[in-house]
Amino acid sequence: MTMTRVITQQALGGSDVLELAETPLPSPGPGEVLVRVRAAGMNPADWKVRIGKVDFFGPPPFVLGHEFSGTVEGVGEGAARFAVGEEVYGWTVPPHGSHADHVVVTEDRIAPKPRTLDHVGAAALPISGFTAYQALVALSDVQPGQRVLIHGAAGGVGHLGVQIAKAQGAYVIGTARAAKHDYLRGLGADELIDYTVEDFSTLRDIDAALDTVSNDYGLRTLPTLKPGGILVDVVGVGVDRTEVTARAAELGIRFVEFFLEPTPAVLTAFAELVDTHGVRPTIAGTFTLAEAAKAHELSETGRVQGKIVLVPQAVSPR
Repeated sequence: MTMTRVITQQALGGSDVLELAETPLPSPGPGEVLVRVRAAGMNPADWKVRIGKVDFFGPPPFVLGHEFSGTVEGVGEGAARFAVGEEVYGWTVPPHGSHADHVVVTEDRIAPKPRTLDHVGAAALPISGFTAYQALVALSDVQPGQRVLIHGAAGGVGHLGVQIAKAQGAYVIGTARAAKHDYLRGLGADELIDYTVEDFSTLRDIDAALDTVSNDYGLRTLPTLKPGGILVDVVGVGVDRTEVTARAAELGIRFVEFFLEPTPAVLTAFAELVDTHGVRPTIAGTFTLAEAAKAHELSETGRVQGKIVLVPQAVSPR
């Protein structure tokens, strides 16, 4: 029996519950493809699921991970969009986690890998990049000359949001610690606010705001927006947004709680934007599968600049 490796856990808890295990190589079913994972992205949601803060995968055991880039190794019945050997990137949902050597995924969750990125770069995009892309392009319809506010601008979603908003021709304002301002200027940010010493709520005439922090940021951001502006909160479940929803309605501001649903067409469109405008993910760290616990520990610090990526041991990420 052919085997493959996965990062799994038998219980909820600290990073020590993660283990590298062997499991039978999965076979793609109808409409599915088998992808050899060359690199897999990490997100804060991964450690939150690991400890039980977010109940998305159900009870252990499970394999974490949503983002990946790799090579098609098998095609199931009725799956006709991709052939063996093609390079793809995409996302997956339970029970198929991407923190593994292989992942089975329905073909509607993958698209051709951006041509100008290697697998490590491509694996950093499907969740974080697509979240920023859909929030700013599909939902906010950012136009040239508009003023866009991005909270957590140096984070996994934020640093890509800065680049995407600039690609749309916007004037971009970001919130981040002062130590990250030079980095963000290098990505194209026009104005930066150190949220530890400055009050961003004094800003005005914002057309669209991307909130990667949530909690009280929503209420504090509403006064900055023009009537008819939009605030997109991408943090996900678990945050009470009752007050911000009501206040946004009073002010005539569109408030959206964003939930990611990548489609092949938009994954392809985003890859084209990446290739055309030179959008690049910042890689905060690259770890092998055997080092998954270290990767989780770094993610939990909350001070990650860019994205963390896992690569299979002894396999080139390119």
